[in-house]
Amino acid sequence: MINLVAIEGRLARPAEQRLLPSGTRLLALEVTVPRAEGRAETVPVAWFDAPASAAAWGADREVLVMGRVRRRFFRAGGVIQSRTEVVADAVLAASARQRVRRALIAAAHSLEAAAEE
Repeated sequence: MINLVAIEGRLARPAEQRLLPSGTRLLALEVTVPRAEGRAETVPVAWFDAPASAAAWGADREVLVMGRVRRRFFRAGGVIQSRTEVVADAVLAASARQRVRRALIAAAHSLEAAAEE
């Protein structure tokens, strides 16, 4: 089985850095992806231990996110809630075309290897 996500879009809002109780740094991103027809879709992205410079990223920055989908459960206001999000392994500036190309080729190889299993 494989859980692989590649999203290319624009940040809907500035990156938000959080320090979790465990001491882990989390960078929360909202990536908006346009659709051919209809409204754009916004995807929440969690990036753990992101480079410090990424915390300064502003809205409208074009990015490529490589990662996996996860659904997490948490308690808020006495009620159990869930959230589906992408956990980023890497986030690249879309303008870095060579790096983006290499990341997409690596993802394609992962998909091919999973299909052969």
